[in-house]
Amino acid sequence: MTSFLAAAPAPAPGERHDSRRAVAVHAAPAAKPSATPPAGLQLRARRPDPAAPPEPVALAPPAAPIFAVRSILALDHPLAAGDYAWSDEGVPEGPLTIVADLAAEKLYVYRGGIEIGRTSMISGWGDKPTPLGVFPILEKDRDHVSNIYDAPMPFMLRLTWDGISIHGSVVSDDYATHGCLGIPDEFAATLFAQAKRGDYVLVTRGWKANGAGRA
Repeated sequence: MTSFLAAAPAPAPGERHDSRRAVAVHAAPAAKPSATPPAGLQLRARRPDPAAPPEPVALAPPAAPIFAVRSILALDHPLAAGDYAWSDEGVPEGPLTIVADLAAEKLYVYRGGIEIGRTSMISGWGDKPTPLGVFPILEKDRDHVSNIYDAPMPFMLRLTWDGISIHGSVVSDDYATHGCLGIPDEFAATLFAQAKRGDYVLVTRGWKANGAGRA
């Protein structure tokens, strides 16, 4: 598989992509003022930034992974809302480590210390924050529908039994979630195909990896 640079239009409602191919850098369409999410998504409108962000909570065992990383992603600019990149060419198979940085609103995917995926994301806000900590993937559901919000959550990777997960979503600066981590649908499909139950997800605020810069 090879990496490429492309600006792709947002997928049509209900459209899904083949998750087996490597996805390189995709740029989201220019944001439109007062964009309306598709029916049923029930995304939360983002509120003004609070005066001070909450302090990170102490991580419960297992401890946050500490590892040197390097990236094989060819990124020539920071990711904007809706952008993502994926390339795992030449990287041996193995478990994934996923890091979600709430401060940067980015999600990073590592295999064997090599960054193979990166995407913009949306997270919880206000009275529905995304919890910090280390979470194993508990369950996978390609066509999940929330029984709380009656909303589609495709390519769902469950992190807690009380409703927190990673799933496909509209990703825009104008939206937040009810606590989940929302990522672009095509990236979510690729991640769903690669991730396994038991792979760990670190949710933090201000991710600093030894050996690789963040963008």
